[in-house]
Amino acid sequence: MGFFSFLSGRGRTGARETTPEPAAAVSPAATEAPASPSLPAAWNFGALTAPPPTVTSQGAFGPADARATAALEPRVVEALSTIFDPEIPVNIYELGLIYGIEVDAASRVKVTMTLTSPACPSAQQLPSEARFKVKAVPGVADAFVDVVWDPPWTKDRMSDAAKLALGLW
Repeated sequence: MGFFSFLSGRGRTGARETTPEPAAAVSPAATEAPASPSLPAAWNFGALTAPPPTVTSQGAFGPADARATAALEPRVVEALSTIFDPEIPVNIYELGLIYGIEVDAASRVKVTMTLTSPACPSAQQLPSEARFKVKAVPGVADAFVDVVWDPPWTKDRMSDAAKLALGLW
C-alpha cells in the first residue's frame, strides 16, 4: 500500500472501488457558485473548467504598432513601476528587468522582461503580477509577458535612481 493511496480511493481502512464517471458537458449550473455560506457568490467556478480561449490565426500578439506603442507605453511603464521585487526595495522597471514594451494594433501589450537570475524565488510572481497590472491599464485589451534570459540581467541595467537607492554608487 503506497503513501499516496488516498489518491486512488484506497485507504488504510479498506479498499473503495470507484469507477470513473463519463465526462459530461459543463452545464450552466456548473458555472454558478456552490450554495455555501463560506464561499463568495461572485466566484466563477465554471471558469476553472472552461476550455482556454482559442488563439486567432495570426497569433496571440500581432505586429507591433508604433503609434499604439507610443500612446500606451507611458501608462504601461507607470503600471510596471508599481511592482517591487520582494527582496529588493526597487521596482522592476528601475531594476532594469523590463527589456521592451510593444503594443499591436488591437491594443494588446507584449512585455519582454527578465529576472535577476534563473533561480529567482519570484520567478512565478513577478511576470504574473506584471501581466495583471498591465492588463488593468485603461486602453489595454490584453497583456502578454515574455520572460527571456538573453541578454542576462546585470547591475549595469539598473537606473541611476535604483543604484542610488541600493547604495551601489
